[in-house]
Amino acid sequence: FVYTFRGSLQESTGAMYGSKFDRSYKVSEVLSAAIYLSEKAGRLVKDIRDKDALKEQSKGETKEGVNDPLTEGDLQSHRILVKGFKKAFPALNLVSEEHEEESVEGVTPPSLYHPDVQKVLKFDPAIAAEDITVWVDPLDATKEYTERLTQYVTVMACVAVKGVPVAGVIRKPFDDKTYWAWVDHGTSDSLRDLHGSKENAALEVIVSLSHKGEVEDVAKQAFAPREVHITGAGGAGYKVIEVVKGTEDVYVHTTLIKKWDICAGDAILRAIGGTQTDLLGNDINYSHNLNPKNEHGLIATMHDHDKYRVALKDAAKLK
Repeated sequence: FVYTFRGSLQESTGAMYGSKFDRSYKVSEVLSAAIYLSEKAGRLVKDIRDKDALKEQSKGETKEGVNDPLTEGDLQSHRILVKGFKKAFPALNLVSEEHEEESVEGVTPPSLYHPDVQKVLKFDPAIAAEDITVWVDPLDATKEYTERLTQYVTVMACVAVKGVPVAGVIRKPFDDKTYWAWVDHGTSDSLRDLHGSKENAALEVIVSLSHKGEVEDVAKQAFAPREVHITGAGGAGYKVIEVVKGTEDVYVHTTLIKKWDICAGDAILRAIGGTQTDLLGNDINYSHNLNPKNEHGLIATMHDHDKYRVALKDAAKLK
């Protein structure tokens, strides 16, 4: 399911931003709300898993033929994120992986002031609401969540302006860590001095657990005769953080992937000097009115991006 919310003049009546004609927001405030909401949602995700109260359902199968589960953790996290953003920013364009439309009456809005965001703030003009899209992934790595592989689980939110990701939040609820970054401003303490900028002796490539074998063949063909180590892992948010840490040189995904899975990581990489594109070398556009599917694979790196991308594209026979 995909939930897309576009504010209207009628819906914005009585909003926190005063008059119903107030149609602009500041990134610092949207990012602050994203941090608070992601951490709140993450606490609930962890609590539901700890109590074994998942109420697991199935949304069907992925393109790779893997079960795509839906849990109470996904739904409760979605409600916290979507209701919180809608309450604070009624005119915001918002896209979530899950689908549920509920009233925000009685919802306590998140704080729009985060002291750590204020520390890195350099400039903060008001931006037209129609130019801002927030992407949320209420629970990334749901399958692993059901299997108690909780190290892979994240809650993510991303702020895009005119399709360009400018701020991202990745919350790891089971590690009690929050990673966030704001392009041209700064990052959370958890990201400072974390990122690796030099490649490992053997090329370390991280891929999805669901198609590790397929990508392993492509990567080994692409980088022969260099030694290549392939790590299978769940969750796009987890994999991007491993690249940022320098544990992995390349995160590659050769098939379709949804934009709510990758927007926050894209923003974080941009903020710290990394790069994320599709395998054809295109930047990914995160405007709310475009297809939420990224059809041409994904590659994320902290160094030598084009070298890795061209080799992988050729090996995967993408055009």
